[in-house]
Amino acid sequence: MGAGWVAGVTRAEAMAAARAGPTTARRLTTAPALPDALRVLTATPYRRGIDVEAGIAEAQRAVTDALVWQLRVLAGWQPRPGWAAVRLLASGFEIANTRSLLRAMAGAAQPPPYRLGALSTVWPRLSRAGSPARLRSELAASPWGDPGSESPAAMITAMRWSAAARTAVNLPAAARWSAGEAALLWAREVFVADRRTVTRHATGLLGTAAVSAPSFAEFRARLPRTARWALEGIDRPEDLWRAEARWWGAVERDALRLLREARFDVTPVVGAVAVLSVDAWRVRAGLECAAYGGRAREAFDELLG
Repeated sequence: MGAGWVAGVTRAEAMAAARAGPTTARRLTTAPALPDALRVLTATPYRRGIDVEAGIAEAQRAVTDALVWQLRVLAGWQPRPGWAAVRLLASGFEIANTRSLLRAMAGAAQPPPYRLGALSTVWPRLSRAGSPARLRSELAASPWGDPGSESPAAMITAMRWSAAARTAVNLPAAARWSAGEAALLWAREVFVADRRTVTRHATGLLGTAAVSAPSFAEFRARLPRTARWALEGIDRPEDLWRAEARWWGAVERDALRLLREARFDVTPVVGAVAVLSVDAWRVRAGLECAAYGGRAREAFDELLG
């Protein structure tokens, strides 16, 4: 037990304990209007960057920016293995930056990228790519690996597969989450978007039988036990949003258990990252309920309940 782990785990536990939590998120869903919900957040860790007059898109972006900042702070307290774990679990922000960059290459307005700092894998290099071809080349020379195509959709999906596979290999405490996320990703890509691109990551996480399934029902039945839980009770692709919400709930329950384990290693750090990420997801959902007068509340009850 090194001093670095003591400091890192102590910080992780403190940050997780200070999250907004389900009760605060529920308050957001019942706020009369979005400004009232945002005033609630001024007493939480999300107060950084909150403008009570902001619209829903700006408010949700402020919440996500606050999460990025929290994870950067958390990573800064960790010994190298802990920092690497936080960076890997924060891969979604580099994916989001890359998605925005690809849209900008196609002529769309580009929002400011998330400021990743030490959470970046290769974002500074990716940000300088001037074309999809150059971006693919940079990905291929990095831990993300070759996406196999210059299509924006293919590159983003390949990055998601890469992140899930590397998480499963390098962070055993998060392997169950990665397998469940992979099941959701394949289901949405194939049975909603009608894009069936078999990759070694998909086969490795889900198995050959599952990725070759011709129907959603057969896909669910052929999934390995490690991934099948994410689609339990879901009979139609149209209901995947419910599975995705339940995935977040399952991640939070697992993460809280990891935090309760009296260990000075990477395990509680993984738990803290997950708890903070779920909290931000829930808060964003609560803000959307407030912005639309509660009309979205039923849809988000799967997450907020």
